[in-house]
Amino acid sequence: MIPYAEVIGDPIAHSKSPLIHGFWLDQLGIEGAYRRAHVRAADLHDYFAARRADPLWRGCNVTVPHKQAVLAHCDWIDPNAATIGAVNTIVPENGVLAGYNTDGIGFLEPLRPLLLRPHLFRMARILGAGGAARAIAHALAGEGFEPVILARTAEKARAFLDSLGISGGHAAALEMFAAPTDFAFDDRAGLLDLVVNTTPLGMAGQPPLHLDFSHVPPGSVVYDIVYAPLETPLLAEARARGLRTIDGLEMLIGQAAAAFARFFGAAAPREHDAALRVRLVA
Repeated sequence: MIPYAEVIGDPIAHSKSPLIHGFWLDQLGIEGAYRRAHVRAADLHDYFAARRADPLWRGCNVTVPHKQAVLAHCDWIDPNAATIGAVNTIVPENGVLAGYNTDGIGFLEPLRPLLLRPHLFRMARILGAGGAARAIAHALAGEGFEPVILARTAEKARAFLDSLGISGGHAAALEMFAAPTDFAFDDRAGLLDLVVNTTPLGMAGQPPLHLDFSHVPPGSVVYDIVYAPLETPLLAEARARGLRTIDGLEMLIGQAAAAFARFFGAAAPREHDAALRVRLVA
């Protein structure tokens, strides 16, 4: 009979969130637990009805495919999450269920040193148009990036930009970036180029991601939010080409830290991130 939080999704067995939150609970000596809960779309109503009545429940993280569906089960939604149109953290607050999105916070965390520098122009090529992509595009737009959205079709990519209220931007079909291009990039000095994979392509058990690196500007930072495997083919090729890479554990840990504070009322002990990463890849 101890306070607990959990992560819900379908499937859910792959989630590393219990390991992350459990590690932090142990480090801080907090009496609490963090679990997985396999919840199908048809069972969301019953799940939240049961948790509302449980005084030990401190909230949940939400993973695929429920980040948009859970909006209907929140009594209050943080304005940023409402703009994004996706929620990944739900907590009981003052008798209501409050919905937040910590994906953008976690995504930006490893980019902060770069974002502190001035740039003449910032452009982000974002592969995918799902719930995580919405949070990432919204966060990057707030940091002055011109987004290029690559979705299944150019029409879907444009609808994605419009739904987020992002003026400008560029929309294209992902398949266009699978074939080589002879485009000659200009001088990139003073520019910040980011390539982000938000799709499951390249994940263990999923089809490969087809991206020809002739579309990647020189000096780009390549960021893959997939963390299984940690070294995706996209990151391996980027590293071989001498580009800076950021793996999926960076965002996973960063967004979890923001949620942990809401669940358990304490800051995650980030000084132990190196030891946590070792556990996550073991």
